[in-house]
Amino acid sequence: MSIANMIGSFQEYYGLDQQPFSLAPNTEFYVELSSQQECFNVLNYALQTGEGFIKITGEVGTGKTLLCRRLLNSLTDDQVSVYIPNPSLNPQALWRAIAHELEIDVNNIDIHQVQERIQEKLLALAVDNKSVILVIDEAQCLPEDSLEAMRLISNLEMESRSLIQIVLFGQPELNELLATDRFRQLKQRISYSAELKAMDDNSLQHYIQQRMIFAGYRGMPIFDDKALRLMAKVTLGIPRIINIVAQKAMFSAFGGGEKQVSASHVLAAAEDTEGAIPVLKRNKYHWREILLLTLLISLVALNELN
Repeated sequence: MSIANMIGSFQEYYGLDQQPFSLAPNTEFYVELSSQQECFNVLNYALQTGEGFIKITGEVGTGKTLLCRRLLNSLTDDQVSVYIPNPSLNPQALWRAIAHELEIDVNNIDIHQVQERIQEKLLALAVDNKSVILVIDEAQCLPEDSLEAMRLISNLEMESRSLIQIVLFGQPELNELLATDRFRQLKQRISYSAELKAMDDNSLQHYIQQRMIFAGYRGMPIFDDKALRLMAKVTLGIPRIINIVAQKAMFSAFGGGEKQVSASHVLAAAEDTEGAIPVLKRNKYHWREILLLTLLISLVALNELN
């Protein structure tokens, strides 16, 4: 069986139009969760004020990139986005990346001219009543000199308003970096901040069911109560780990000809997933599920190589 046929059979088996737990940050699969909505509300309010830095932090896998995409998709015609997804850039490269996003030609000119042209463009946009929002994902990866450049960029302002707002999305390491003495001036400029948190048990159940509905499922809940409780334990409520374990657990149930996902399927999936919390409890189905899941993954790998 080819990988395409296998996925097609899996989706048909559960009555799905597409994969419910893909890791891609697809905003069409956005599930309204309290932590996500709180952070989004902070972003919207902060952007309306028109000043200062905004910082959103969260552990790996809590949905920062998805929230970032949602923010970018929500901007109006009066808001110009400058998106830097890979911030591992030295200060000069960062200035040039910003210029590129602002559609400024900076070929064959030095960094001081680049900075001048950026300021001219920002002034022109401000006169046209447009605000510029610089969004940096994975901001904890910014080199220290480039993070300091962020402070200098934020200095670009008119008498009554800033010419650019800066939104930093980062892991908790960003907080540690900003807490150092070198960045005390930058930290003082952070007007608003929020933290993405892991899901609680109720949120996890809602998340699983909504993702299934977005994928086209219209039946009764596929994950039984014990499976959901175990899912909460092995994933610690981290969305990325939930997606991985849920997808594998469904494949395990599918491979065994079972419609409902049980705790044994989740246990097998968690055992096969890096980042999931080990569960010491074993049951009589454990090794059968591990073997079945391993065979399914091996089949997928072999078909990808052919």
